[in-house]
Amino acid sequence: MTATTDLISADPLDDTHDLATFGYGQQLRRGIGMYGSFAAGFSFVSILTTVFQLFFFGYSFGGPRFVWTWPIVLAGQLLVALCFAELAARYPISGAIYQWATRLGGRVWGWTAGWLMMVAQVVTLAGAAIALQVVLPSIWSGFQIVSGDPSLTSVSGAANAVVLGVILLAVTTTLNAIGVRLTSVINSVGVTCELVGVTLLCIALFSHARRGPGIVLNTAGIGGHGAGYLASFAISALMAAYVLVGFDSAGELSEETRDPRRTAPRTILRAVIVSGIGGAAMLLATLMAANSVTDGSLGDPARGLPYVLTSRLGDGLGRVFLVDVAIAISVCTLAIHTAATRMVFSMARDHALPLSRALSTVNRRTGTPIRPALLIGVLAAALLLVNVGNAALFTTLASVCIMLLYLAYLMVTGPLLLRRRTGWPDDEGRRLFRLGRWAVPVNVLAVVWGFGMAVNLGWPRAAVFDPSGGHWYLQWFAVLFLVAALAIGAVAYATRSGRPE
Repeated sequence: MTATTDLISADPLDDTHDLATFGYGQQLRRGIGMYGSFAAGFSFVSILTTVFQLFFFGYSFGGPRFVWTWPIVLAGQLLVALCFAELAARYPISGAIYQWATRLGGRVWGWTAGWLMMVAQVVTLAGAAIALQVVLPSIWSGFQIVSGDPSLTSVSGAANAVVLGVILLAVTTTLNAIGVRLTSVINSVGVTCELVGVTLLCIALFSHARRGPGIVLNTAGIGGHGAGYLASFAISALMAAYVLVGFDSAGELSEETRDPRRTAPRTILRAVIVSGIGGAAMLLATLMAANSVTDGSLGDPARGLPYVLTSRLGDGLGRVFLVDVAIAISVCTLAIHTAATRMVFSMARDHALPLSRALSTVNRRTGTPIRPALLIGVLAAALLLVNVGNAALFTTLASVCIMLLYLAYLMVTGPLLLRRRTGWPDDEGRRLFRLGRWAVPVNVLAVVWGFGMAVNLGWPRAAVFDPSGGHWYLQWFAVLFLVAALAIGAVAYATRSGRPE
């Protein structure tokens, strides 16, 4: 595959003039460089956060062999990322998914993609914030503010998760209101800590290996669930599908990135590739180092990967790595909050949301859209309260939101494939990132992959959405939630401000 780029000027004035060709003035401040852009995409994926949080899920369905779902999902998402890299080079605008889908499929199509993406980002933000409960009480019992069982599935654990999550959301809201430069610096430092942590963690676990890499060919007797191993393997793939999303965040921050036509395509791809390599190493190292692959601990939501750390590396070293995980969770939450804020700002600037005038205002002193940051923070915090009364419902909600992300991605790759038939892309004399003769095959596979995973994510399996049984609405929650999100979106679209044509 060949991809070409040129050295477009990094002069901020050139970036401002470039943005003006799309009809937008430079309101946000450009203070993000190459590494900061990479950090935005990598921290949204945040393999330390999501692999720690969801390892048990994949293992409980597929056993050690579920690790093979990781390269499969990585390959599929890399196809999508390659398409996004081309789009990021041609449309360097905030609210990337919304902007790309609008320019490829029309106003209503783009609005729907943006709406689904925005809803998914809010739910994902709440899910990331609640992940602190998985690690903080294990680091120090004092973090269990609500006395009782710290497990997320318990009443006390669920309540404490909300407390910690709300505190974290208050911090990320404040940081987003202060300015993008501070946010980018914190994000970059956090990503550096995460990259170092992943590397050292893998080295430590490999050095404590109890078995060889051949363990990935074993099911350890896990899987089946009444439908055969293949069905369980497909379910276990949801773990990787939950993790490898959000790399488009580098495009979300295009209006705050220096030389975005050159920077964003590269950082989108790097975020996927680095996350893929690091995640694969973590999964393999965990399986090789675990005390046992058959005693049920690896598939236990109360144990899982954190238990492997403390049991194999010792309480002291294990807690050091858990601190790094807590840092990764915090910057992941910050990155998701930032991306969601830019999505709201971008849609409101086009008068595509209710209260668009207020939501599209950029604070002159900080150069940030403060009201969208507050709105996203409040919505995510309110959503956390669901976890107190029904932790199973919150888990189901967090799972379904990933399906919305895949649908939003599909609403970009689908019309992109249709546009290629008319000779897209037109580089207007510039040598931008492009896939050349591989463009159509990559795009076709990206569409097929996106459709297949959206179906896999939303399929009404009781084992995934209603494991305790007896709640039909949980089993069909993916379908019901999608219908509800579109219905509420229709109302929001009908009452949007300005309604420019």
